[in-house]
Amino acid sequence: MPELTEEQKNLVTQFQLYQQQLQSIIIQKENLKLQLTEIDKSLEELNTTKKENAYKIIGNIMVVKPVVELKNELKEKKETLDVRLKSLQKVEERVTNKLKELQEKVSKFLR
Repeated sequence: MPELTEEQKNLVTQFQLYQQQLQSIIIQKENLKLQLTEIDKSLEELNTTKKENAYKIIGNIMVVKPVVELKNELKEKKETLDVRLKSLQKVEERVTNKLKELQEKVSKFLR
């Protein structure tokens, strides 16, 4: 196999960096999805309770808070996580497209 040019080495390096970035994005997305699932389960429990107050864990302590307040906090957090997830999905799409483009270039000179 012939020696790679500097430009080709840069393309391979770029490709590897985009692969790492994509892996990181996928991990972040899964983490956000887990958090959203937990929030949904918590909201479901709060919606079925007849009590006015519930406990919230803050650091190493549990505090009593009104159920309505907890629901509002969880809904706000869910909205924030949804926005972050959508943003990550857009970044993932861009990175995936860039990876495909780089893969085509890299595969041409590696044949």
